[in-house]
Amino acid sequence: MKPRDRLRVAMQKSGRLTEPALELLRRCGLSFRQSRDKLFCFGESEPVDLLLVRDDDIPGLIAQGVCDVGIVGRNVLDEFRLTAGVEQAPLAELRALGFGRCRLSIAVPQESAYREPAQLAGLRIATSYPGLLGAWLRERGIEAGVVTLAGSVEIAPKLGTADLICDLVQSGATLVANQLREADVLLDSEAVLAGPAELPGDERGDLLALLLKRLDGVIQVRESRLLLLQAPRCAVEAVTRLLPGGPQPTLLPVAGQPEQLLLQALCAGEVSWRQLEEIKKAGARDMFVLPVEKMLT
Repeated sequence: MKPRDRLRVAMQKSGRLTEPALELLRRCGLSFRQSRDKLFCFGESEPVDLLLVRDDDIPGLIAQGVCDVGIVGRNVLDEFRLTAGVEQAPLAELRALGFGRCRLSIAVPQESAYREPAQLAGLRIATSYPGLLGAWLRERGIEAGVVTLAGSVEIAPKLGTADLICDLVQSGATLVANQLREADVLLDSEAVLAGPAELPGDERGDLLALLLKRLDGVIQVRESRLLLLQAPRCAVEAVTRLLPGGPQPTLLPVAGQPEQLLLQALCAGEVSWRQLEEIKKAGARDMFVLPVEKMLT
């Protein structure tokens, strides 16, 4: 295959991961121009292009070298790694991206007396993830029938083609609508950046390193907040102990007030009203909580 000097990223053409993935890439400073067939997006700000495809096809496209990396659900990546032939290049999860969270779960009829996995022996389980389900059953020494379906897994018990199911769960509303209940979680999933176990050694490797660094910066500050406040020198220790996440603040003098200090701290996660009130009781005043747009370390 002819070497490429542009990084090619595969992502879902349409679905629940599409918009969050595009927004994440925009926050990484990437912009694109879409082709007329809406299957390819040419990178304008950096030599990074997008190929818009079905999510189930993404791991195979990476393994075949058609794309360099892809944004895909962990469930899809892990299923591919368990079922792909030996001729396929090994893939790795390069980054967890923090959106598209769901779980692959065993779901049984609501009236079922299910208590433990051993009760699955001899039953028929419908799923679109035979690799993940099969591995989970083997780890527990359970012999059960795996009924592989491409879709509409949740109706299999009603149709009599399976006794229970193994499927993706988000809110659980679909299970309730089909008189099922979640019983066991096999895998916690979210969107991930998938790529080859061995990264490219050419220009694409440098571009991927750049993308990973920007992703780290975006992900790190996504839920971070910059807390600014003033406090007297005598209260700094007490205030610092109350900072969410325990960060070490930067201390700056306040002009004309030698006994006052300005504290700034990068806090991981939200800063609640209750936390602010406790910090104020410790001696702080003039507190500001600001979102963090970008960070490069």
